[in-house]
Amino acid sequence: MTEFSAADHQFMAKALQLARKGLYTTMPNPCVGCVIVDAQGWIVGEGWHERAGEPHAEVHALRMAGNRAKGATAYVTLEPCSHYGRTPPCAEGLIKAEISRVVVAVLDSNPAVAGRGVKRLVDAGIQTCHGLMSEEAEQLNKGFFKRMRTGRPFVRAKLAMSLDGRTAMGSGESQWITGPDARSEVQRLRAQSCAIISGVGSILHDDSSLTLRASELNLSHAEALCQQQPLRVVLDSRLETPVNAKVISGSGKCLIVTTNKACPERIHQLQQAGAEVWIQPEASEQVDLPSLLNELGRRECNHVLLETGATLAGSMMSADLIDELVVFVAPVLMGSDARPLMNLPLLTMSEKKSLDIIDIRAVGSDWKITAKPRN
Repeated sequence: MTEFSAADHQFMAKALQLARKGLYTTMPNPCVGCVIVDAQGWIVGEGWHERAGEPHAEVHALRMAGNRAKGATAYVTLEPCSHYGRTPPCAEGLIKAEISRVVVAVLDSNPAVAGRGVKRLVDAGIQTCHGLMSEEAEQLNKGFFKRMRTGRPFVRAKLAMSLDGRTAMGSGESQWITGPDARSEVQRLRAQSCAIISGVGSILHDDSSLTLRASELNLSHAEALCQQQPLRVVLDSRLETPVNAKVISGSGKCLIVTTNKACPERIHQLQQAGAEVWIQPEASEQVDLPSLLNELGRRECNHVLLETGATLAGSMMSADLIDELVVFVAPVLMGSDARPLMNLPLLTMSEKKSLDIIDIRAVGSDWKITAKPRN
C-alpha cells in the first residue's frame, strides 16, 4: 500500500478544492482538479474542469506549467482519461509533458477509462499511485460514480417540514414553511442537479416552475447558471398537467412521464405546448420508478433532485430509490391534523426506515439535516 506524505495530502487537498469549482457546471462530466508541483515543492500549474466539451483539469494545469512540468508531480482528483472523447486523452498530455510522478485520488469507473489511464502512465515509465483522499474525491462525484456503476443517477430528496414533521395543513393549505436562506439552499441543490423530479399533484396544487432563479441562488455566476436549466421531470400517469403550467412554459426543457394508457390527443396537446412526453411502454397504471431512473441515467443524468409531495416521496422511499435526504426543518408547529412528510404506511417497529445523519447545520432561522438510508 502506497504511503503518502504530508505534502502529498496538502497538494491533493488543493486539487480537490479546485475540482469543487466545477460543481455547478461540469455535468454530465465529473468535477476534476489538478495541481502540478515541481521538484522544489512549488505549485507551477493548476486547473479544474469547467464544463463538458472543454479542456480537462490536466490540460489547464499543463498549460499553466509549460516547460516547468518536466520532472514534476501531478496531483489529479480522478484518474486521467486514456480515450478520445470530446477532448484528447489527458494521460497522453501528461506523458508528453514528461511528468515524472502522478498521484491520483480515485480511479475512474467509466468503462472507457477504468484503470486504463493509470496503466498508460505506468507503461510510459511514470511513477503512478492512487488512493490518496479517495473518499473525499468519490463524495465529490457520487452521482457520476453511481451512474457509471449502476446506470442510474444519484437521487437526492429535498423535503421541508415543521418541527413536528408536517408539510401542509390538513385542509391542504400550504405556503413557504422555511425562510429565504433555506430557499437559496434549495436553489443551489437544483443547480447541482441534472434533473428535478416532481409529481403532477405538486404541479396542480402549486403550479411549481422548478427552475433556477438567479435572484435566489446567491452565486457570483448565477445568471450564467440560469441559462442551463436542469431537466424538469413530471410524473403524470393520467396526463393532468395543464398545457399552460409553468413547469412547461419556463426556461429549459420539461419531460412528462406517463403510461401506455395515455390519451393520444392529450399527448399531442402537451407536445404542442413545448413538453416532451415519454410513454413508458411497460407501465399501464402508474409510472414505473426504476424504469424512470434508468432512462435518466441513459440521458447522462448524474444527480437528480426529488422535489415533490408526500405521496411520490413515500413511494420512492418505499422502493429504496432515494440515496440521500436533505430535510429543512422550520421552527414552527403545525399540529397533529397537518399532513406528514411522507406517505409511508409502516405498521410495526421492524418496518421502520433507519437513517444515518451526515450533517446538521443552521440555515438562517431553519435547520438543514442531510441523511442517507442505512444499508
